[in-house]
Amino acid sequence: MRRLLPVTDDVTDREWTLAELADAYAYPETAGPWLRANMVSTLDGAAQHEGRSQPISGSADMRIFGTLRGLADAVVVGAETVRQEGYRPARAREAFARRRAAVGQTPAPAVAVVSASLALDFDLPLFSAPGTPTLVLTGAAAPAERVRAAQAAGARVLIAGTGSAVEPERAVHVLAEQGLTRLLTEGGPRLLGQFIAAGVLDELCLTVSPMLTAGDAQRIASGPPVVLPKRFSPASVLEEAGFLFTRYRRTDMGGMNHSA
Repeated sequence: MRRLLPVTDDVTDREWTLAELADAYAYPETAGPWLRANMVSTLDGAAQHEGRSQPISGSADMRIFGTLRGLADAVVVGAETVRQEGYRPARAREAFARRRAAVGQTPAPAVAVVSASLALDFDLPLFSAPGTPTLVLTGAAAPAERVRAAQAAGARVLIAGTGSAVEPERAVHVLAEQGLTRLLTEGGPRLLGQFIAAGVLDELCLTVSPMLTAGDAQRIASGPPVVLPKRFSPASVLEEAGFLFTRYRRTDMGGMNHSA
């Protein structure tokens, strides 16, 4: 990363250290869970190219991605995104070791996979070789044989819905019950849309990629529309190589409006 520009009165054109990024993106002190999302979008609104987000990302975006993971207790992701993006376990990073130990976090965040059907390959390293046990969030009516398969693979199955589907508000609550309150979701679009519709998303970290793709790629959030648009307030903006790293927070947080 060559340059990151904070939008403040004292703009400094220089590279930020990981420690400075971690301070800028630190989770707020709250009494309950805090759910933030990290997504990337092109200038024309595409969240993917040919089914994956990597082609519209870049090295600076991956540095922010790593920082957000380095601060989270758990990374919440949809089953389809696990399949499409080839998810692997989150790794422990020395740069965040002291910071995580100071607040009682595991060396690496847990990955929490949201799935109603549990149609997952439990032989993947995400399940077979994680440093921190992988969690599977599902509904009470999930197929019993798939629940047993997940447990046999070493995953921890958490029930977060009364039917087959996971209820977004319940998912956040169940993770908080496990002591996982600093939550990060990386999508996909359908899962993010569900969190938005349920009103449980507290913060959106959106990378605006300086690319145009046209086509019919998904937006960062999909699914049924909300009755009223959810209003968020800008918290910070960083820039490098044409990429904008924006951060927005819910407006109903007691007037909260932080800057990096």
